[in-house]
Amino acid sequence: MTPRLDFTSEAFFRDPPTAIAALRASGPVVATRFPLVGDVWITTTHDATAEVLKDGATFTLRKGDGKLAGLRWWMPKLVTTVANNMLTMDEPDHTRLRSIVDEAFRRRAIVAMEPRIRAIADGLADDLFADGSPADLVQQYARILPVSVICELLGLPAADRPRFIAWANRLSSLTNVVSFFRLLFALRKMRAYLEQQLQIARVQGGEGLIAELVQVEREGGQITPDEMVSMVFLLLAAGTETTTHLISGSVYELLRNPGLRDWLEEDWSRISLAVEEFLRFVSPVQFSKPRYLRRDVELAGVRLKKGDRVMVMLAAANMDPAVHDQPERLDLTRKPNRHMSFGTGIHFCLGHQLARIEASCALQALLARWPKLELAVDPAQIHWRKRPGMRAIARLPVVAGGNRRPSRGAAAEPLPAD
Repeated sequence: MTPRLDFTSEAFFRDPPTAIAALRASGPVVATRFPLVGDVWITTTHDATAEVLKDGATFTLRKGDGKLAGLRWWMPKLVTTVANNMLTMDEPDHTRLRSIVDEAFRRRAIVAMEPRIRAIADGLADDLFADGSPADLVQQYARILPVSVICELLGLPAADRPRFIAWANRLSSLTNVVSFFRLLFALRKMRAYLEQQLQIARVQGGEGLIAELVQVEREGGQITPDEMVSMVFLLLAAGTETTTHLISGSVYELLRNPGLRDWLEEDWSRISLAVEEFLRFVSPVQFSKPRYLRRDVELAGVRLKKGDRVMVMLAAANMDPAVHDQPERLDLTRKPNRHMSFGTGIHFCLGHQLARIEASCALQALLARWPKLELAVDPAQIHWRKRPGMRAIARLPVVAGGNRRPSRGAAAEPLPAD
């Protein structure tokens, strides 16, 4: 019998390994009910997760009529427009859209941004306690860094970043049907803003990905105006929300495990290895988008029928003892680390290099500036947002905790090559 599990509960977010182990005991694929989505099968193992993500011919993101698997009949057209992006498309539309922005996210392009990302992180670390102590690391650091970086990548005005922070906060508040409808107001404003920025780029040109999208459009590229809006919306949302919670979740783990923090500070060449383990252990993105079955199929020994919906549980794949030794343990030396936090298959995360470098820069800048940083409250007082599918700390109050080392002007440790 499948245990009743509330995927938005404090107990689940505070201790995912225990809840996931109980769920996996029911089988590699289990039937459940997911908030906003409804009845769905979910995977609980690494292999079942990989099979679904790699087999787009069987597990499709679209119904036969082209509608998205995760949308409900009562959701307004606005939601369909912004959700109609490459992340929710099967082939050949996925490759058509991804190829337009792929070059900007290649490793060499992202590595070239590293000095700028570190400079932004240094500045934010300097200002962490500008408004007093304790400071909320989520709102005053972890959220601002990825918003700043993605705005620069897109070519959006720096003066508009407070808007995106407010919109990101609204996205984080999505927990149920009521909050969903509250979110619609922010989505309308965000869509109008993005349409305006695209039009400005059509008239004035500019730098960044928005200007590049306009150039593709001008040259007769295969992208519609609605797809351009949804593309920019996706990059803003996916490029900020997940990294925010990777950074805050990683800092939380380091502050409640001082020995791990000391080990990391002893040698910053370890940072890449540590970030991979934070990606696995924190698992900010808990689930994939829902998919439809195009035919009857047996998945990990479980019979599923054509038309059923399935969601892969990335967090469960990351806690699979068949792949990871002692998966419930945070081990910053873990190698190899076959986590699934970026997915696999054609939808492997476009921004994986950017997220890794942002997390690395964020941790180095923060702990270089505030080496004695501490939680301002007992870990038991830290809470997670009740948002289904996303493991997001609501607030992370911190204090300086002692003397600080100067960071501006100090050289950052180089990152080892992957």
